[in-house]
This record gives sequence, C-alpha cells and structure tokens, in this order.
Amino acid sequence: MPFVELDTNLPTGRVPAGLEKRLCAATAAILKKPEDVSVGRGARREERVTVTVRSGLAMVVNGSNEPCAQMLVSSIGVVGTAEENRGHSARFFEFLTKELDLGQDRIIIRFFPLEPWQIGKKGTVMTFL
Repeated sequence: MPFVELDTNLPTGRVPAGLEKRLCAATAAILKKPEDVSVGRGARREERVTVTVRSGLAMVVNGSNEPCAQMLVSSIGVVGTAEENRGHSARFFEFLTKELDLGQDRIIIRFFPLEPWQIGKKGTVMTFL
C-alpha cells in the first residue's frame, strides 16, 4: 500500500493536469505492488496507491528556490534496501523530469519503509487485514 507525496514550488498552473493519476499508475508499476485482493479479482494495481500532489509551495533545494520538487515514497516491503531504491529512483526520476520539466538536480526523492502496523485501514491496521 504505497503512499506518495509530491511537493513542488511550481505554480499550480504549471503542474500538468492529471499528474496525480499518472503518478499513481507509475508508482504501481515501478513498485510492482500486488493487486489488492480486498477489491476483488482483476483490480488495478493503482487502486492500492495513495498520491498527494501539492504545488505552489515555498521550497528550497540545493540552496536555490528555482523550480524544484521533493517526493516521499513510503510503502510496506518494497523500499527497504539501497538496491531496491536505486532502481525505483531511476524510474521515478525518469517520470518526474519528463512530467515536471525539471532537471534531476532539482528533484529529491526520499524512501521510507513502513510496517503493516503503521497503516490504519477499515477500522484496524494492515497487520490484521
């Protein structure tokens, strides 16, 4: 159950329309998360992904407030090693540089592994679902 938070100082009008949906689908593909059995067979991978996009923020990356973005990717079981995250990072950077028209030096990605007991859903935590 990945969670993605993308923050940028790009004005809302410069953020491509529908970015959150494309980022959702890209995240599901990049992290290769299994389909959610609770929503039935044939469910799309992105039905498990939660994406938030915040634009127009006051931000500084590498000492500069030129256009930039910061993304936090947190998930259970797929962002816990350097080897995993190197591959994820390459694919996310490819997506973000194209979508946001930013150079790689203007984007930061943080990976945060989660445990099932840290996510609440349906009145309980993922450990018990």
